[in-house]
Amino acid sequence: MSQAPLPPGVERRRQLRLQRRNERLRNLWRLLLLSAGAAGLGYVLLRQGWSLQGPEQVLVIGSKQVSREEVIRAAQLRFPLTLLSLQPRQLKERLAAALPVEQVGVQRLMLPPRLRVDLVDRQAVAMAERRTPGGLNRGCVDRLGNWMNCGPQLTGQSGGLSPSSLLVRGWQPAYRAPLAQVLAQRERLGENLSQIRFEPTGTIVLLTRNLGEVRLGPPDGQLTRRLEVLEHLEAELPPRVKGKPVNTIDLSDPDRPELGLTVRPPAAAPRRPLPGTN
Repeated sequence: MSQAPLPPGVERRRQLRLQRRNERLRNLWRLLLLSAGAAGLGYVLLRQGWSLQGPEQVLVIGSKQVSREEVIRAAQLRFPLTLLSLQPRQLKERLAAALPVEQVGVQRLMLPPRLRVDLVDRQAVAMAERRTPGGLNRGCVDRLGNWMNCGPQLTGQSGGLSPSSLLVRGWQPAYRAPLAQVLAQRERLGENLSQIRFEPTGTIVLLTRNLGEVRLGPPDGQLTRRLEVLEHLEAELPPRVKGKPVNTIDLSDPDRPELGLTVRPPAAAPRRPLPGTN
Protein backbone atom coordinates (compact mmCIF):
# COMPACT_ATOMS: atom_id res chain seq x y z
CA MET A 1 0.00 0.00 0.00
CA SER A 2 1.58 3.24 -1.16
CA GLN A 3 1.99 6.18 1.27
CA ALA A 4 -0.15 9.17 0.51
CA PRO A 5 1.88 12.25 -0.56
CA LEU A 6 2.38 14.93 2.11
CA PRO A 7 0.76 18.29 1.72
CA PRO A 8 3.04 20.90 0.08
CA GLY A 9 3.51 22.89 3.31
CA VAL A 10 4.51 19.87 5.40
CA GLU A 11 7.02 18.65 2.80
CA ARG A 12 8.58 22.08 2.64
CA ARG A 13 9.10 22.19 6.40
CA ARG A 14 10.66 18.70 6.35
CA GLN A 15 13.16 19.75 3.67
CA LEU A 16 14.10 22.84 5.66
CA ARG A 17 14.75 20.75 8.80
CA LEU A 18 16.98 18.41 6.81
CA GLN A 19 18.94 21.33 5.36
CA ARG A 20 19.45 22.90 8.80
CA ARG A 21 20.64 19.60 10.28
CA ASN A 22 23.10 19.07 7.44
CA GLU A 23 24.37 22.64 7.84
CA ARG A 24 24.96 22.11 11.55
CA LEU A 25 26.91 18.94 10.83
CA ARG A 26 29.09 20.74 8.26
CA ASN A 27 29.74 23.60 10.71
CA LEU A 28 30.68 21.12 13.42
CA TRP A 29 33.18 19.43 11.12
CA ARG A 30 34.65 22.83 10.15
CA LEU A 31 35.03 23.73 13.85
CA LEU A 32 36.74 20.42 14.60
CA LEU A 33 39.15 20.86 11.70
CA LEU A 34 39.99 24.46 12.67
CA SER A 35 40.51 23.49 16.32
CA ALA A 36 42.80 20.63 15.35
CA GLY A 37 44.78 22.92 13.08
CA ALA A 38 45.08 25.62 15.72
CA ALA A 39 46.16 23.07 18.32
CA GLY A 40 48.80 21.68 16.00
CA LEU A 41 50.08 25.16 15.12
CA GLY A 42 50.18 26.10 18.80
CA TYR A 43 52.12 22.96 19.62
CA VAL A 44 54.66 23.71 16.90
CA LEU A 45 55.02 27.31 18.08
CA LEU A 46 55.52 26.25 21.68
CA ARG A 47 58.00 23.55 20.80
CA GLN A 48 59.89 25.32 18.06
CA GLY A 49 58.83 28.97 17.66
CA TRP A 50 58.55 30.29 21.27
CA SER A 51 61.49 28.40 22.67
CA LEU A 52 65.09 29.16 23.58
CA GLN A 53 67.48 26.88 21.77
CA GLY A 54 70.75 28.27 23.14
CA PRO A 55 72.54 30.95 25.21
CA GLU A 56 72.62 33.41 22.30
CA GLN A 57 68.88 34.01 22.84
CA VAL A 58 69.50 35.38 26.35
CA LEU A 59 70.08 39.15 26.33
CA VAL A 60 71.89 40.69 29.32
CA ILE A 61 71.66 44.49 29.34
CA GLY A 62 73.04 47.14 31.67
CA SER A 63 75.80 45.26 33.52
CA LYS A 64 79.54 45.64 33.08
CA GLN A 65 80.35 43.09 35.77
CA VAL A 66 77.99 40.17 35.12
CA SER A 67 78.34 38.07 31.97
CA ARG A 68 75.68 36.14 30.08
CA GLU A 69 77.16 32.86 31.27
CA GLU A 70 76.85 33.98 34.90
CA VAL A 71 73.21 34.93 34.36
CA ILE A 72 72.41 31.57 32.76
CA ARG A 73 74.17 29.73 35.55
CA ALA A 74 72.46 31.74 38.29
CA ALA A 75 69.04 31.32 36.63
CA GLN A 76 69.64 27.56 36.25
CA LEU A 77 68.57 27.59 32.59
CA ARG A 78 68.78 24.34 30.60
CA PHE A 79 68.40 24.54 26.82
CA PRO A 80 66.23 24.01 24.92
CA LEU A 81 63.29 25.37 26.91
CA THR A 82 60.01 27.09 26.14
CA LEU A 83 59.50 30.74 26.97
CA LEU A 84 56.11 30.09 28.55
CA SER A 85 57.71 27.72 31.05
CA LEU A 86 59.76 30.60 32.47
CA GLN A 87 58.31 32.61 35.36
CA PRO A 88 59.79 36.17 35.28
CA ARG A 89 59.10 36.83 38.97
CA GLN A 90 60.85 33.67 40.11
CA LEU A 91 63.77 34.33 37.77
CA LYS A 92 64.06 37.89 39.10
CA GLU A 93 64.22 36.73 42.72
CA ARG A 94 66.72 34.00 41.88
CA LEU A 95 69.03 36.36 40.01
CA ALA A 96 68.80 39.10 42.65
CA ALA A 97 69.86 36.61 45.33
CA ALA A 98 72.74 35.09 43.36
CA LEU A 99 74.29 38.02 41.45
CA PRO A 100 76.14 41.13 42.72
CA VAL A 101 73.52 43.50 41.31
CA GLU A 102 71.24 46.11 42.80
CA GLN A 103 68.24 45.71 40.50
CA VAL A 104 66.99 42.95 38.18
CA GLY A 105 64.35 43.00 35.44
CA VAL A 106 63.23 39.98 33.38
CA GLN A 107 61.15 40.01 30.19
CA ARG A 108 60.04 37.28 27.78
CA LEU A 109 60.19 38.44 24.14
CA MET A 110 58.12 36.41 21.69
CA LEU A 111 59.10 37.75 18.26
CA PRO A 112 61.83 36.68 17.89
CA PRO A 113 61.90 34.43 20.96
CA ARG A 114 64.39 35.81 23.50
CA LEU A 115 64.83 36.28 27.22
CA ARG A 116 65.84 39.81 28.21
CA VAL A 117 67.54 40.40 31.58
CA ASP A 118 68.14 44.01 32.67
CA LEU A 119 70.70 44.49 35.45
CA VAL A 120 71.87 47.45 37.50
CA ASP A 121 75.31 46.83 38.96
CA ARG A 122 76.13 47.46 42.58
CA GLN A 123 78.50 50.35 43.14
CA ALA A 124 81.08 50.17 45.90
CA VAL A 125 80.81 53.12 48.28
CA ALA A 126 83.20 52.01 51.04
CA MET A 127 85.91 49.52 51.83
CA ALA A 128 84.92 46.93 54.42
CA GLU A 129 86.27 44.28 56.77
CA ARG A 130 84.60 41.23 58.28
CA ARG A 131 85.63 38.35 60.49
CA THR A 132 85.38 34.85 59.00
CA PRO A 133 86.50 31.42 60.26
CA GLY A 134 89.54 31.86 58.04
CA GLY A 135 90.46 35.22 59.52
CA LEU A 136 89.99 38.84 58.50
CA ASN A 137 88.37 39.29 55.10
CA ARG A 138 88.54 42.57 53.17
CA GLY A 139 86.09 43.73 50.51
CA CYS A 140 83.62 46.50 49.78
CA VAL A 141 79.99 47.39 50.50
CA ASP A 142 77.39 49.05 48.30
CA ARG A 143 74.95 51.76 49.32
CA LEU A 144 72.48 49.14 50.59
CA GLY A 145 75.05 47.61 52.93
CA ASN A 146 75.62 44.47 50.83
CA TRP A 147 79.05 42.85 50.90
CA MET A 148 81.01 42.91 47.64
CA ASN A 149 84.26 41.34 46.54
CA CYS A 150 86.37 44.29 45.44
CA GLY A 151 88.09 44.23 42.10
CA PRO A 152 89.84 46.86 39.98
CA GLN A 153 86.49 47.90 38.52
CA LEU A 154 85.07 48.64 42.00
CA THR A 155 87.68 51.07 43.30
CA GLY A 156 85.66 54.14 42.39
CA GLN A 157 88.21 55.41 39.88
CA SER A 158 85.67 55.43 37.05
CA GLY A 159 83.60 58.10 38.75
CA GLY A 160 81.36 58.49 41.74
CA LEU A 161 82.29 58.23 45.39
CA SER A 162 85.66 56.63 46.08
CA PRO A 163 85.37 53.89 48.70
CA SER A 164 88.98 54.37 49.84
CA SER A 165 88.01 57.34 52.03
CA LEU A 166 85.61 55.32 54.22
CA LEU A 167 86.13 52.02 56.02
CA VAL A 168 83.42 49.76 57.46
CA ARG A 169 84.69 47.42 60.18
CA GLY A 170 82.89 44.46 61.75
CA TRP A 171 80.44 43.92 58.86
CA GLN A 172 77.83 41.20 59.33
CA PRO A 173 74.75 40.32 57.24
CA ALA A 174 72.48 41.39 60.13
CA TYR A 175 73.92 44.92 59.97
CA ARG A 176 73.05 45.65 56.35
CA ALA A 177 69.94 47.73 57.10
CA PRO A 178 71.51 50.02 59.76
CA LEU A 179 74.66 50.33 57.66
CA ALA A 180 72.54 51.51 54.73
CA GLN A 181 71.01 54.18 56.99
CA VAL A 182 74.41 55.46 58.03
CA LEU A 183 75.73 55.41 54.45
CA ALA A 184 72.71 57.44 53.34
CA GLN A 185 73.81 60.10 55.86
CA ARG A 186 77.33 60.20 54.48
CA GLU A 187 76.62 62.91 51.93
CA ARG A 188 75.39 65.22 54.71
CA LEU A 189 78.46 64.55 56.81
CA GLY A 190 80.72 65.04 53.81
CA GLU A 191 84.30 63.82 54.02
CA ASN A 192 84.32 64.09 57.82
CA LEU A 193 83.14 60.48 58.18
CA SER A 194 86.17 58.20 57.93
CA GLN A 195 85.08 54.96 59.62
CA ILE A 196 81.95 53.00 60.58
CA ARG A 197 82.60 50.31 63.19
CA PHE A 198 80.24 47.62 64.48
CA GLU A 199 81.35 46.39 67.88
CA PRO A 200 80.72 42.77 68.97
CA THR A 201 77.70 43.97 70.97
CA GLY A 202 76.22 45.59 67.85
CA THR A 203 76.95 49.16 68.95
CA ILE A 204 77.64 51.47 66.01
CA VAL A 205 80.67 53.74 66.36
CA LEU A 206 81.60 56.44 63.86
CA LEU A 207 84.95 58.15 63.50
CA THR A 208 84.73 61.69 62.15
CA ARG A 209 87.43 64.26 61.57
CA ASN A 210 85.50 67.10 63.21
CA LEU A 211 83.76 65.36 66.11
CA GLY A 212 86.08 62.47 66.88
CA GLU A 213 84.45 59.23 68.01
CA VAL A 214 80.64 59.17 67.89
CA ARG A 215 78.84 56.30 69.61
CA LEU A 216 75.43 55.82 68.00
CA GLY A 217 74.33 52.98 70.25
CA PRO A 218 72.55 49.81 69.07
CA PRO A 219 70.93 49.51 65.61
CA ASP A 220 67.38 49.94 66.88
CA GLY A 221 64.43 52.19 66.09
CA GLN A 222 66.25 55.24 67.52
CA LEU A 223 68.99 55.14 64.90
CA THR A 224 67.25 57.63 62.60
CA ARG A 225 66.84 60.09 65.49
CA ARG A 226 70.50 59.69 66.49
CA LEU A 227 71.65 60.43 62.94
CA GLU A 228 69.51 63.59 62.91
CA VAL A 229 71.13 64.74 66.16
CA LEU A 230 74.57 63.98 64.74
CA GLU A 231 73.85 66.09 61.67
CA HIS A 232 72.77 68.96 63.93
CA LEU A 233 75.92 68.66 66.04
CA GLU A 234 78.10 68.55 62.95
CA ALA A 235 76.67 71.92 61.91
CA GLU A 236 76.40 73.63 65.31
CA LEU A 237 78.85 72.11 67.77
CA PRO A 238 82.31 73.24 66.57
CA PRO A 239 81.57 77.00 66.94
CA ARG A 240 80.04 76.50 70.39
CA VAL A 241 82.98 74.63 71.90
CA LYS A 242 85.22 77.53 70.78
CA GLY A 243 88.01 75.43 69.39
CA LYS A 244 88.09 72.86 72.17
CA PRO A 245 88.77 69.49 70.52
CA VAL A 246 85.98 66.92 70.92
CA ASN A 247 87.16 63.46 71.97
CA THR A 248 83.92 61.43 72.08
CA ILE A 249 80.19 61.96 71.65
CA ASP A 250 77.71 59.45 73.05
CA LEU A 251 74.33 59.53 71.28
CA SER A 252 72.94 56.36 72.83
CA ASP A 253 70.24 58.64 74.26
CA PRO A 254 69.61 61.10 71.42
CA ASP A 255 67.74 63.47 73.75
CA ARG A 256 70.75 63.73 76.07
CA PRO A 257 73.96 63.65 74.05
CA GLU A 258 77.12 63.33 76.13
CA LEU A 259 80.23 65.17 74.99
CA GLY A 260 83.74 64.35 76.07
CA LEU A 261 86.23 67.15 75.43
CA THR A 262 89.94 66.56 75.30
CA VAL A 263 91.55 68.06 78.37
CA ARG A 264 94.71 69.91 77.52
CA PRO A 265 97.44 69.84 80.18
CA PRO A 266 98.29 73.25 81.65
CA ALA A 267 101.27 74.97 80.16
CA ALA A 268 104.46 74.42 82.14
CA ALA A 269 105.81 77.47 84.02
CA PRO A 270 109.03 78.90 82.58
CA ARG A 271 112.09 77.67 84.39
CA ARG A 272 113.96 80.28 86.40
CA PRO A 273 117.76 80.31 86.31
CA LEU A 274 119.47 79.07 89.46
CA PRO A 275 121.29 81.61 91.62
CA GLY A 276 124.83 82.14 90.61
CA THR A 277 124.25 81.11 87.01
CA ASN A 278 124.25 83.33 83.97
